[in-house]
Amino acid sequence: MSRFKRLCIGVGSVIILLGATVVFSEPGSENDPLVSLSYVEKKIEQLKYYVDEKIGNNNENTAANSWKAVEVAKGQSLICKEGTEIILRSGEARAIAIISNGIENGLTDITFGKDLKMEEDIKPNHLIIVPRDDGRGAKAIRNSFFLVKGNYEIR
Repeated sequence: MSRFKRLCIGVGSVIILLGATVVFSEPGSENDPLVSLSYVEKKIEQLKYYVDEKIGNNNENTAANSWKAVEVAKGQSLICKEGTEIILRSGEARAIAIISNGIENGLTDITFGKDLKMEEDIKPNHLIIVPRDDGRGAKAIRNSFFLVKGNYEIR
């Protein structure tokens, strides 16, 4: 036999063996990962249920997670709970800060990137975050409107 014939027979045998492996491999196995549309749809539904369940448990107070327009009359204070976000839309207001252990802890003005101290003016349309539930908030110098996201009370 010539060398060429032996090479052709060897290559042909390898091709036949590889073809047989592909033909006789089990669908869905490690070698042939095949899934059906119904399997994928079932997994998507399970994932949707899981996500809805987690979101439902974390959003017990939906109002606390949406913006609400709040009117604060002159002389009244908007006292916010931890994590509440406020934006002064109209009027005039000043920060209510807390002094503990000789340190003044104010409101976080995200727009300016600074801490607002006691009686410091709150600028209109600046995003303010109240870091703790310890009586911080804003006092209306004139009738004011705020956008509030989170829990609060007016005193």
